[in-house]
Formats: sequence, C-alpha cells, structure tokens
Amino acid sequence: FVVFSISQSTMLVVGAIYYMLFTGVPGTATYYATIMTIYTWVAKGAWFALGYPYDFIVTPVWIPSAMLLDLTYWATRRNKHAAIIIGGTLVGLSLPIFNMINLLLVRDPLEMAFKYP
Repeated sequence: FVVFSISQSTMLVVGAIYYMLFTGVPGTATYYATIMTIYTWVAKGAWFALGYPYDFIVTPVWIPSAMLLDLTYWATRRNKHAAIIIGGTLVGLSLPIFNMINLLLVRDPLEMAFKYP
C-alpha cells in the first residue's frame, strides 16, 4: 500500500501538472488517476489469486484528488504558479483523507499485518 501510495501519487501529481501546464489539455489528472486505479485493481486481483484475503490488499484512492487538481487547473488557467501551489495543496490534503477512509474499512488490521507479512 505504501509503495502504491507514494510512487503513484507522485507520478499522478507531477505528470498531470506537467501535461496540464505545457499542453493545456484538461482532464489529464483524472485520466491518469483512472489508469492507475485500474492498474491497482489488476494488482489487487493478482494478490487475491495468490491466496491473500480481499481485505489485505488496500488500493489508494486517487480519482477525487485528481478531479480537484483538474478543477484547480480550470480555476487558475492564467497563473501557472497558482495552479502548482493550490493544486499541490489540494491533492496533498485530500489524498491522505481519502486513503485513511479506505484504510479504516479493513476488517482487522492487526491480524492482517501479522498473519500475512
């Protein structure tokens, strides 16, 4: 989960901001987030096929944060620095909230942590 969160969240923010600022294509962050969500569902299916319980594999939630990033782009189209600062702040604040809600849904975290190292 931590590897998914750190690496792909960074990829989402950096990639989406880069493409939005230099190509001006709206919806890039949401597009990236959708691709990464599908990728993690496939990975979750692979772990499940290996015999791990469904609760063990928690995938990060990116799409709401990516939508906020796209909205920030539209709100600050003329000011690229504001897009980076406000968009980065919104993603940085919203991503942990959505992921924490996701982690709270795990049935018994301690049992999962010690039973499946």
